[in-house]
Amino acid sequence: MPCAKIVGSVTLAEMMKRPTNSRGESVVIIIASSQSDRIASVARLQAYRRVWGVFLSVLMIAALAAANLPNSAWAAEPSKTAAAMEDRVKALIPEVEAYTASGMKGFDVPGLAMGIVAGDKLVYVKGFGVRRKAGGAPVDTRTVFQIGSNSKAFLTTTMAIMVDRGKLRWDDRVVDFDPEFQLKDPWVTREFRVFDLPAQRSGLPPDVNVMLTLLDFDEAALIRSLRHVEPVSSFRTTFSYTNITHLLAGRIVAKAAGAADWNTVLRQELLDPLGMKDSSYTAKAIEAAANHAQGYRWTLEGTIEVPFTPIFPYHYGGAGNINSTLEDMARWVRLQLGSGTFEGRRLVSKENLVVTRTPKVAVNEQISYALGWQISQTPNGNIVWHGGKTDGFGSFVGMVPDRNIGIIILTNEGNVGFPALLALWMFDRILNNPKRDFVADQLKEAKTGFEKSTRLFAKPASPRPFPPLAPLAGHFVHPSFGEAVVTPDGEALVMELQATGAKLKLEPWDGDIFIARLMPTGRFRPIVDLGVTAIGFIQFQLDQEGKLNLLRLSAEDGQAYEFRRLHTTAVTGDFAGLVADGVCRT
Repeated sequence: MPCAKIVGSVTLAEMMKRPTNSRGESVVIIIASSQSDRIASVARLQAYRRVWGVFLSVLMIAALAAANLPNSAWAAEPSKTAAAMEDRVKALIPEVEAYTASGMKGFDVPGLAMGIVAGDKLVYVKGFGVRRKAGGAPVDTRTVFQIGSNSKAFLTTTMAIMVDRGKLRWDDRVVDFDPEFQLKDPWVTREFRVFDLPAQRSGLPPDVNVMLTLLDFDEAALIRSLRHVEPVSSFRTTFSYTNITHLLAGRIVAKAAGAADWNTVLRQELLDPLGMKDSSYTAKAIEAAANHAQGYRWTLEGTIEVPFTPIFPYHYGGAGNINSTLEDMARWVRLQLGSGTFEGRRLVSKENLVVTRTPKVAVNEQISYALGWQISQTPNGNIVWHGGKTDGFGSFVGMVPDRNIGIIILTNEGNVGFPALLALWMFDRILNNPKRDFVADQLKEAKTGFEKSTRLFAKPASPRPFPPLAPLAGHFVHPSFGEAVVTPDGEALVMELQATGAKLKLEPWDGDIFIARLMPTGRFRPIVDLGVTAIGFIQFQLDQEGKLNLLRLSAEDGQAYEFRRLHTTAVTGDFAGLVADGVCRT
């Protein structure tokens, strides 16, 4: 029995339907192709995607394909002045607030902060709901939220600043900055350039090695792990959302700036000059802020509070570690709409800021990915945007530069699509596009997907016989995970990773298939509380000599890791019979 479902190619319309799992996270279908043949599509079993560019991309694809139709009346109008745009926004406020309140109720979003920037002015700002359900303190414009992957554009802007100063070039080879950088393909390793790091076209699997992040492997181990990963598409041909590559980008920026780390550069070059005094980049900082929101994850029964942890999203550095407020993020959007100038001071050149918004790979016919931004083409102006998701927060930042308008939405609910689709609805109202109730549509999809996914790890009604556990115990090794020790524990097994101390409980599921669940021990308890429980399937397999020396961990995102037994032992008895029957073969 294979541990990950493989499906054939699907249509774009099928891709647009995004079910969610039992934690409200999307189940993703990824399609990649080469010149010779199509790589098998991987159905993501639960896809606990931590940074949600892929998720929000497809939501926007569906919405834009349906709604952003040509509007000749708007296209014929002259360009709006800042004053006229401000008047239009103000006229829409009652409708915006009513729609926001309705969506928050439907998705059980505890709190939300919203801002609209027109020209160089924050023309609308409001807090909705509460920072935390217990206590009920209201959200305001200075409430601190995690912004997740909206950190990526901050990273690429610091890259642009270093290019401005001649400290690096966009097309510098990565190996010239970090000789230890290595991917599976030597040619790709050699040709990988600085601009490739955030461009989401590496050829690596989507969200590559996210499991290692959750299991608390450090930055060096995460970057080193990429050398062991088989590519799933040709280099620079296919959109594939990753986060670990951004860690290397942050290292290069810090080295170019002569700084200790990327966070230091972020503070010196952007946060301080912009006056983003309430923004930070650690779990400790957001918890220490008196006015911070508490995160929640979405379920059918309502949102559930989740704890902060220094592991996620903070281990991802510039890919997702920023905490910020509505007021601070409005300053960021003003810099972007000002083409690199803020309150009379130029922080980054217009030319290199444009590079960060220049498409590098197509997501579909209407959406492309640049460097930390996605570009959605509409008849009434291109939307430059990005979404952000952590386990307890969701965000959206988007702009239509030609109209000098920007929207910021911060929520304390893990992102299941609400911030992006609310913002899209708002852009449609502002740009006079056709109406569609995106939020209601997505809520229906979320509920349907949630109900389906609750059955995903349910034990079969008539499971095959479970093997004896003692013969399976032993020491195993993987080049990225290091050594893992498997020991019997009652009616299950425990697999402990020696590098980080993380423990996985291997519960018999069906025959020789085990469910791997992260155990709530030590610093991993908050990760489990975030909703990360079952992380995949384990199967013990035969090696080429016919010995049961392989342990295959198939992650919920479709990636698989093969561990090899360090000390081989003979397998006899009932389990040997299962092997002979082919149970252990994939």
